[in-house]
Amino acid sequence: MPQKAEIIKTTNNTRTLLSGALIGAATGLIAAMLMARRAEKQEKESAITPTEGIKLGLLVFGLLRAISSLGDD
Repeated sequence: MPQKAEIIKTTNNTRTLLSGALIGAATGLIAAMLMARRAEKQEKESAITPTEGIKLGLLVFGLLRAISSLGDD
C-alpha cells in the first residue's frame, strides 16, 4: 500500500506535468497565431527560414535551461 507522502508526491508531479503541457500548448498556439498574422500583413507564406529556425531553437534551449535552474541557489 502506498504511503500518504508518495501519493501526494505523485499528485504534485502529475499536476506539474499537466500544467507544463497546457502552458506549452498555449504558448505554441500563440506563437503560431503571431506567425500567421505576420505572414498575412506581409502578404507572404508563413514559412520559417533555416536562420529563424536556429534562432528559435536556441531561444527555446535557453528558456529550458533557465527553467531547469529555478530554485538553485
